[in-house]
Formats: sequence, structure tokens, C-alpha cells
Amino acid sequence: MKVLICEDDSLTLQALEHSIKVEGYETLTARDGLEAKKLLEKEVIDLLVTDLHMPNIDGLELISFIRNSLKSTFPVIMLTRVGSEDIVLKAFELGADDYITKPFSPKELSLRIRKALMHTH
Repeated sequence: MKVLICEDDSLTLQALEHSIKVEGYETLTARDGLEAKKLLEKEVIDLLVTDLHMPNIDGLELISFIRNSLKSTFPVIMLTRVGSEDIVLKAFELGADDYITKPFSPKELSLRIRKALMHTH
């Protein structure tokens, strides 16, 4: 299983990558939505974990690209800070599957990833 992590904060990206690798998943990383978009065009991934607030292309645009341009249905888990209800609702409307708030618990993240991947396989 291959998980793409899109996060512009270096420390959060490292924490996410570590948590996901510990669970036995292969990871790809992108520091913004543009980098993630390029990876999505050439790689086959099973799940995306993306921040919503990023430079160049934000998480909402990335979700829209996945669902509308790529026509992909793999699970998308978004990361957001507390208090972003309007953005979270918009992300769900665009096709996100789940969200987790920052700061996140590695155990909760692992559980949500397993749950999301269970529904696809």
C-alpha cells in the first residue's frame, strides 16, 4: 500500500511519514499541492493524507483535481487545524473521506488510515 503525504510543515511531514511507515505502508511525500499533483499524475497511490492550507495548490484544489481530473476514488484524509469547519465541509463536498485535526495522535491517524483502506480493498 502506498500513501502520499502532502504537508508543507517539515516537522509535521516527518511525524506523518514516521507514523505511516511504522504501520508498514510505503510513503511518498510532497511539500505542497503542486508537488503532490505531479506525483499523482505519475504514481499509483492507495491513499492521500493532505494538509488543507498549503502554498501553490491547497488541499481543496488537490481533492478536486483527484476526483474531477483524475477521476480517482482512493481515500483522502485531510489534516486541518481546529476551527476550520467551513473548509472541512467544503473538502467533504469535494470528495474527501475523513479528516483529522492538528495536532494529531499517531494512533488515531493509524486507525483512520487502516479504516479508510479497509473500505477500498
